Amino acid sequence: MRIHYLQHMGCEGLGRIANWAAERGHAVSGTHLYRGDPLPNDDAFDFLVIMGGPMNIYEYRNHPWLTAEKPFIKRAIENGKIVLGVCLGAQLIADVLGAKIHQNASFEIGWFPVRFTAARRSIPAMRDFPEELSVLHWHGDTFDLPPGTVHLATSQACHHQAFAFGNRVIGLQFHIEVDEPDVVAFLDDTLPDPVPGQIQSVADILAGQRQLPAIHAALYAMLDALEMS
Repeated sequence: MRIHYLQHMGCEGLGRIANWAAERGHAVSGTHLYRGDPLPNDDAFDFLVIMGGPMNIYEYRNHPWLTAEKPFIKRAIENGKIVLGVCLGAQLIADVLGAKIHQNASFEIGWFPVRFTAARRSIPAMRDFPEELSVLHWHGDTFDLPPGTVHLATSQACHHQAFAFGNRVIGLQFHIEVDEPDVVAFLDDTLPDPVPGQIQSVADILAGQRQLPAIHAALYAMLDALEMS
């Protein structure tokens, strides 16, 4: 299988998705949009992964590549590709599917639990997820649920945490792809002051790395199911 990823900033790469692809023998290519890389042809990949980033989906002046990225994502969905969006990537998928993207009521930064809906059992890629999982959050925006999608997860601070469009398109507002170097890289940015239940301290975020084995197990289960879809 040919996997192609879209990366929006230097510190938000594939993380453990790259490990999974290597272990399964898949070819991987990428477009670093922030460096001005061109997008590939629509027939150059089977599985599109859209990573996160600090920008908003409407910041065309500062990030003009958004203008070409959105129709590229839409075509990938329409052409039946496997598509996975993480954080900003999920917001971009939601946007091209017709949903509104807007500020969440609060930031959500740190390791907080998400609760998976019973409807996840209807989606093969999410069927084996536990009812609750502590994951890494790093966002201030959220999405409305796109038309025709299945709501998969929620958290205390953000109601729409994940969705599926059919069995081959998944949007995750949270991060289960991160590894230790990724968490440290995220912390290079200045954090808002800690707020209980919404924003953790640097110490708590670093301590939360004990959750990595559990989120990586969920990631691999999801990717294996998408590979078979």
